[in-house]
Amino acid sequence: MTLEVQIQSIVYSCVFGMTISLFFNLLYKYLFHNKKIIKFISTELFIIISLIIYFTILRKINYGIVTYYFIIMIIIGFLIGNRKTKLIRTYCPQKKEQSNS
Repeated sequence: MTLEVQIQSIVYSCVFGMTISLFFNLLYKYLFHNKKIIKFISTELFIIISLIIYFTILRKINYGIVTYYFIIMIIIGFLIGNRKTKLIRTYCPQKKEQSNS
């Protein structure tokens, strides 16, 4: 793998981590839903779709070779993106419990 391909893969992994963080925060109410079946299905779909997208694009960049520093860059990108996008959760309408007071 050439240096240019490695740099492209590292940058892509970091940007992908930020993108996953954005979608994680947008889908937060479904991923942590009270009903277990909705929680399970939404989590499984989120993981499967994310992996398919990552490996499809990575396959185009460097024939699908994954190294440990790509995974580290995904985690760093996720942490950076999560810090920037977690405010989205506060704007999502939450189900308010009514009290009989």
